[in-house]
Amino acid sequence: MNISILCTDPRHPVNPWLRRWADEQAGHRVSIHRDRRELAGGDFLFLVSCHQMIGKSLRDLYYRTLVLHASALPKGRGMSPHIWQILEGADRLWVTLLNAEDALDSGDIWHQVELRFDGTELHDEINAKLFAAELELMSWALAHCDGATPRKQSGKPSQYRKRTPADSAIDPTRPLVESFDLLRVADSERYPAYFDHRGCRYRIRIDKL
Repeated sequence: MNISILCTDPRHPVNPWLRRWADEQAGHRVSIHRDRRELAGGDFLFLVSCHQMIGKSLRDLYYRTLVLHASALPKGRGMSPHIWQILEGADRLWVTLLNAEDALDSGDIWHQVELRFDGTELHDEINAKLFAAELELMSWALAHCDGATPRKQSGKPSQYRKRTPADSAIDPTRPLVESFDLLRVADSERYPAYFDHRGCRYRIRIDKL
């Protein structure tokens, strides 16, 4: 099979996981792309941390065009759903494999994997659970999409907005425990937690001892 993966951010921490998965797909041709203009067609197109809209003309170049999304759709459509859910206090969430459609995160659902958290995981540990689930769903798609039937989304949808650097701001006057979840989900390289004090801005990073 010819398999394309579109991950538009070359700095995204999922990239080493995608490269490893691609190397493990014996008998398949797997290519990783950064821009939709690179897509030439094939059997599967996986959209992983993709920030470009893939129109029908591009989707039609593939047998299946599938999205990986970290929420129990239709709840939690939109951007960075696992981050928003953890900040809301969630200790479990679902990673969903669904069809790509013109309307964001609205496609039929093929399969889901549950993630559980104990509240101590930091950014890298959260990512490890999430990325492992995404790769599991990609492998499931190759093995099962021919025989399985996706289901329609049901229920009232909700939407998360795109996060901005301001969403990682820490209020230094609040107790540390009140900011702990924000500190543990922050990507210290791309979107670090920070606070402003005495005219300067300071990055915060936490690590387990």
